[in-house]
Amino acid sequence: MIFTVILHLFVTCIIVQILYYLFFFIFFISKRKEEHTSIKRPVSVIICAKNEAKNLKNFLPSIINQNYQNFEIILINDDSTDETLEIMETFSMKYNNIRIVDVKSTETFWGNKKYALALGIKASSNDHLLFTDADCKPISKNWITKMMTQFTGEKQIILGYGKYLKEPKLVNLLVRYETLLTAIQYFSYTKAGIPYMAVGRNLAYHKSEFYKVKGFTNHMHLKSGDDDLFIQEASDKKNVTIQTSPEAFTISKGPDSFKQWFHQKRRHISTANYYKLKHKILLGLFFLTKLLFLLLSLVCFFIFPWQSILPFVASYYIITFLVISLASNQLQEKQIIYTLPFLDIGLVLFQFSIFISNLFLKPAPWK
Repeated sequence: MIFTVILHLFVTCIIVQILYYLFFFIFFISKRKEEHTSIKRPVSVIICAKNEAKNLKNFLPSIINQNYQNFEIILINDDSTDETLEIMETFSMKYNNIRIVDVKSTETFWGNKKYALALGIKASSNDHLLFTDADCKPISKNWITKMMTQFTGEKQIILGYGKYLKEPKLVNLLVRYETLLTAIQYFSYTKAGIPYMAVGRNLAYHKSEFYKVKGFTNHMHLKSGDDDLFIQEASDKKNVTIQTSPEAFTISKGPDSFKQWFHQKRRHISTANYYKLKHKILLGLFFLTKLLFLLLSLVCFFIFPWQSILPFVASYYIITFLVISLASNQLQEKQIIYTLPFLDIGLVLFQFSIFISNLFLKPAPWK
């Protein structure tokens, strides 16, 4: 009896996983055409930096030298203790389209990135806002142009892709796989009319969308969520779209160690508790059935003839490989597909350890 239950649960998990990956095919079909217009909408590029002197010095020129005529750069110094403010001032003296917002922490909003971002948004001159991080750089000089082409009268929130620099480390491979799989999900959900998150290192929206939901007021007490929790509140079926052109990618250096990545993801994943119920169910079911599939695969190979189990496992990986292969080609992460089964297992175990850790320990704040 117990063996029958295990087999049925195993097959059910595979079916659910395959249905998810078939759903992800929506990411690759019916691409919306970019809006080509001679009118260059003025845009404010907003960068919040806390102790990022070195990164600003290295990466800010890639923003300054964008092929876009009408843009300003809002540099937010979030109570830095290094030379961040001095570096900002050096650039602002050289370029007249740079404005500095110097934020000092208050007792109420100590160490709160959202507070600093809100002040930067209020200080911006333009209605269209484009966000990235101080440790990121656009892959091309057409980043602003490509992100801005997606704005229409209806589409007022644009989700971009933030890559990580390829490095010869196991943690780097897992980070890039997790980033790719997450992008597949939030791009697919957005195209299906149920957007749930974005990445703050490549995100654009109209200022009216920010004020419509009173900014970050409803979740200001949380250290994270300036991107995903904002999308949770501000998005609907019609006002969000995606930009997956390689020229619109940003790139940054990933975590150097599993420990660093672990603490980073703990902080990010903690905001999922504040997602809408439908998103919690959909995302939770995807993770749970993937975890159960991997565990039950091992069990089933022990208690059933391997010839009867192998076709089920093969079906899962064929569909998974096809979707990941298409996505890795479109998002320029081709190396990932060669070690897919190992990355799949490693990522699930990593995410499960974060889930368990967050049950008992409070994530650390932003820097």
